[in-house]
Amino acid sequence: MRASNSMRGGRGQTIWTGESLKCLDRESVIMSHRTIHLFRKGLRLHDNPTLLGALVCSSALYPVYILDRVFLEGAMRIGTLRWRFILQSLEDLDARLRALGSRLYVLRGSTASVLRDLVTRWGVTQISYDSEVEPYYVSMEREIQTLAQERGLKTYTCVSHTLYDVKRIVKANGGAPPLTYKKFLHVLSVLGEPEKPVRDVSAEDFLRCVTPVEPDHEKTYRVPSLADLGLEVEFEVLWPGGETQALQRLDKHFQSQGWVANFSKTRTVPNSLLPSTTGLSPYLSLGCLSVRTFYHRLSSVYAQSKNHSLPPVSLQGQVLWREFFYTIALSTPNFTKMEGNPICLQIDWYHDPEALEKWRTAQTGFPWIDAIVTQLRQEGWIHHLARHAVACFLTRGDLWISWEEGMKVFEELLLDADYSINAGNWMWLSASAFFHKFTRIFCPVRFGRRTDPQGQYLRKYLPVLKNFPSQYIYEPWKAPEDVQLSAGCIIGKDYPRPMVCHTEASKRNLALMRQVREEQQNTAELTRDVADDPMEAGLKREMQEEEELLEGAEQHGTSKRFNGVADHKSGSWTPETLQLSGEVM
Repeated sequence: MRASNSMRGGRGQTIWTGESLKCLDRESVIMSHRTIHLFRKGLRLHDNPTLLGALVCSSALYPVYILDRVFLEGAMRIGTLRWRFILQSLEDLDARLRALGSRLYVLRGSTASVLRDLVTRWGVTQISYDSEVEPYYVSMEREIQTLAQERGLKTYTCVSHTLYDVKRIVKANGGAPPLTYKKFLHVLSVLGEPEKPVRDVSAEDFLRCVTPVEPDHEKTYRVPSLADLGLEVEFEVLWPGGETQALQRLDKHFQSQGWVANFSKTRTVPNSLLPSTTGLSPYLSLGCLSVRTFYHRLSSVYAQSKNHSLPPVSLQGQVLWREFFYTIALSTPNFTKMEGNPICLQIDWYHDPEALEKWRTAQTGFPWIDAIVTQLRQEGWIHHLARHAVACFLTRGDLWISWEEGMKVFEELLLDADYSINAGNWMWLSASAFFHKFTRIFCPVRFGRRTDPQGQYLRKYLPVLKNFPSQYIYEPWKAPEDVQLSAGCIIGKDYPRPMVCHTEASKRNLALMRQVREEQQNTAELTRDVADDPMEAGLKREMQEEEELLEGAEQHGTSKRFNGVADHKSGSWTPETLQLSGEVM
C-alpha cells in the first residue's frame, strides 16, 4: 500500500491514503493491523507520514530499528563518529516514543532475517517504512516486498526524506532526470511547492494504537552502546544526535530571522572555528529533521522579508541542491562510480595508495589541507568550502587520484554523509560532471590564508605548528631553520614536507583535464548549464583574479599558478549548506 497523496480528515488532520487504505478521517478507519514500523532514516516523530499513516490503520504498532551492522558498514561505510551519532539519535527517538506511551525496539542482525522472525513472533500483518532512493535501500525494500508476498502481509510506504517524490520530477521531465540546476528549477516551477509537513505523532495516537512492551524490553531491545559494538571514540561530542537536538538547533537559527533571510552560502567562512552555516546537515542526512519542515519554515520567513537571498546561494536554494542530486542519483546507473556512469567523464586517474593515505591521514605537508582533514577525523564535520579544498587537492588539483576514493573517505567520516550529495559533489569538484570551470583550482596555501591570515584554524587542528609566526604557518617549509627551532617543529621531522609541488602538479593536471574534456566533449556537455555556474555568485572577482594568475603561469612557465575557489552547488557540499557529503546547510 504505497501512499500516493494526502487528504484532509474531518477533524483537520492530514491522513495519508494508499492503494488499499482508503480513509477520510480517523473514525472511518478499521484499526485492524498489527504493524511493524521499520525505522531506517527518518528517525523522528515530526512530519513522519509513514508512521502516522501506519498508526491510523493499526491496533498495535511496533516501532523497530534493525541494527544491521554488516549492511551499515558495508553498503554505507559508516565510521565510528557516525555510529555514535546514530546511537544517540536512537536513544533520543526511544525517549520521545516513551513520552508518548510507546517504545523503540532495537534488534541486531540481517534486516530480512530479523523481520521474518518478528512477523511470526508478533503476529504481524503489515510492515511500514519510508521509501528511499539509494540502491541498497531499494534492494532491501524488494526483500521486504518478497517477505510480504510470502506471508500475505500489507506494506505501507511514503516518501518523506525529500521535498518531492523525486520520481515525479523525473516523470515531469519526460522520464529523464534534469541534469542541470537551471533545468531542474524549471521542472519544479511546473510541479509547484512541495507538500507541507504532516502533523506530529501524538500520545493520542498511541492510546488508539498501542505498542506492546515485553517485560524484558530494557534488556532485550535497548539501544546498544558504542562499547557494546566494540567501538570507542576519544573526541568530544560537538554534534549530539537526535530529533530533540535537531529541533533545538532549528529553533535557535530561526530566532534570527534576519540571518535566515539574508543567508548567502558564498559569505560563509571555511576556516571559522565555529560553523558559519546552520550545522543542520547531519540531522537532515539521518532524517532527525524533516526537510519539508525546514523548507516551509524558511518560506514563512521569506514571506515576511521584502529583501531576502535567493537560490542557489540562499538556504532554500541549498535545500533544492540536495533535491537536485537526489533526483539525478535515482535515475543514473552507477551514480557513485566512474565506470558505467553515463554522466561522468572517464578519467585515467593515478593509482597511488601511498599518496591517498597521506591525504586521508592529514600528512600532505600542506597545513591548510591537513587541518581540514584533521577536523573531519575529529569532529565528523567540515565547512563546505573546506570540503571543496581537500577534494580538489586529491583529484584534479594536485594528486590526480579518483574522486571515488575521496567519496569513500567522506562516507566513512562525515556525520552528514549522504549517498546522492556525496557522489554528486565529488563528481562536481573533480570536474567529472556538473562543474565546468575546470581551470579554477583551489590553491592549498592562498585560499586558507585569505580568510584566516593569522592561522588560528591551523593552530587549533595542527598544534604541532601552533608556535610558527603567521607569515610562515601556511608554508612552514619556507621558515628559516632558527624559526623552526624556535617553534619547536622541524619540517621533515616533526611535520612533513609538501608531498607535491602545487605549481607543477596543478599545471600538469590542468593539461590532462583539458585533454579529457576535448576527447569526451559530448559527455561533458550533458551536465553543463547554459548560464554561468550559479554557485560562483559572490566569488567571481576573486576567482577571476586567480585565474589570471593561472593563465600567466601557463603562458610564461612561471611558478605563479594559483587558482581560485570554485564554490560547489551538499550534503553534503552537502546539507551544510549542503556540504560535500551532505552539507547543504
